[in-house]
Amino acid sequence: MNPVTGSPADSPQLFFGDLPLKTRFLLSPLAGFTNLPFRRMIRRVGGIGLCTTDLVNARSLLAGRHKALELVQTSPDDAPLSIQIFGSEPDFVADAAALLEERFQLDSIDINMGCPVAKVAGYGAGAGLMQQADETVELVRSVVNAVSLPVTVKMRLGWDEDSLTAPWFSRAFEEVGVAAIAIHGRTRAQGFSGRVDLDGIRQVVESVKSIPVIGNGDILTVEDAVTMFETTGCDGVSVGRGALANPWIFRQLVQWEQTGHWDPPGSFDDRMSLLLEQFEYLVEQKGEPKAIVSFRKMIHWYLKSMRVRPALRHTFQQVKTRQAFDEAIERVRAENHRRHHAGDIRVPVPSGPNAHW
Repeated sequence: MNPVTGSPADSPQLFFGDLPLKTRFLLSPLAGFTNLPFRRMIRRVGGIGLCTTDLVNARSLLAGRHKALELVQTSPDDAPLSIQIFGSEPDFVADAAALLEERFQLDSIDINMGCPVAKVAGYGAGAGLMQQADETVELVRSVVNAVSLPVTVKMRLGWDEDSLTAPWFSRAFEEVGVAAIAIHGRTRAQGFSGRVDLDGIRQVVESVKSIPVIGNGDILTVEDAVTMFETTGCDGVSVGRGALANPWIFRQLVQWEQTGHWDPPGSFDDRMSLLLEQFEYLVEQKGEPKAIVSFRKMIHWYLKSMRVRPALRHTFQQVKTRQAFDEAIERVRAENHRRHHAGDIRVPVPSGPNAHW
């Protein structure tokens, strides 16, 4: 077990409106990764207070398109759950929120104001909403008024360093009834580059009166979360990439909070078990042929953290049958068990706001 770098903070139970969260440690949405199979797996590991889906296009959801409906799929063990929607037109976003509340199993609705990629932000949605002050506040108001569920907003510090508007937006959103704010400590112009601005997150915390603020960005270890809490005064933290590298991070955070110590990440065999568990959930959702193809992106991350050599990792980008998949897994077991070192895990990120995962 590891010694803590600071004393566990006083931590009253976190609420989003009337929704109580079991912990103040949340899973961030990551496009293409934090899908239902991943959420089911990481919930079983333990420590999560709330999971949020990948961002869902409001128009696509209203049109009943397959991709949107797949993104909002859930299960009885996938709770509490927030579904994140995006769009630039108030009527469509509000109608999508109302549809979700009426027809789907969820506990909260999150509005995406943080996505930096051109195909979202360039059309006035995602981080693009941060360029339109009054219009964006009205969009959020329309969603709050359309549902009885708690509505939250995830945003960045601003469009660029010359327009750090997150504190202003946070105050305005609190006034129209938003239940919580999640703030990624970078601007849209930064994308995923540079370091998270903890002082910028602190300014958001100080800008609101009573709603919780969730800090997000660069939380890859328990020590990173401790620094986020102590420097910003935030009420909770949201972890994305850090959970891909270390699925045990939420459990570690609970251990830190309760005892000041935490267990190390799992072994090679533990990671292999989680990999296969998530794959079986994906098979359950999509069937074997589609699951094998869909899992290619995720298994690359697992195997990279397990220090599997590139050529063997690449094998999984070519397998098409369950037999070939199982055979490749056995080759990984045989070759890499002794090479695994859990402590040195690096997670690549996109190089700029328009890059792709």
